[in-house]
Amino acid sequence: MRKTLILVLAAVLFSATAYAFKGAAVYVPVYSHIYTGDKEKPFLLAATVSIRNTDMKNRITLLSADYYGSDGKLIAKYVPKAVTLNPLSSVRFVVKESDTAGGSGASFIVRWKSSADVTDPVIESVMIGAKTQQGISFTSRGAILSRD
Repeated sequence: MRKTLILVLAAVLFSATAYAFKGAAVYVPVYSHIYTGDKEKPFLLAATVSIRNTDMKNRITLLSADYYGSDGKLIAKYVPKAVTLNPLSSVRFVVKESDTAGGSGASFIVRWKSSADVTDPVIESVMIGAKTQQGISFTSRGAILSRD
């Protein structure tokens, strides 16, 4: 019994060491426009997706940041190759105000990984728009879909 327990503990420790990398897929809501008034007039917005490595010691690797429309179809890939984010560094992607392809239900799927245990990055979208003397801005935070 004791020998079996030791073997199980050794296997758990070995597997944790062998598979030390961490990562996740994160869903980030992005609004290319919202609607105003009784006639649901579109109010166009610029959107910035910000990915911030919150770990103070370790790097993370940004694998992808894919932009999807309200219909769930891929519109654009914002990361053509993996990007390394140093501790406390960030990267951002902008969807222009004139780009209405995503619609009011657009989103990004962001995938990241690290070779060490790290704190989760903060992944947010910031939407802003202005017309005449009216302006609007708001944020939306990413939600983890799966962990690697």
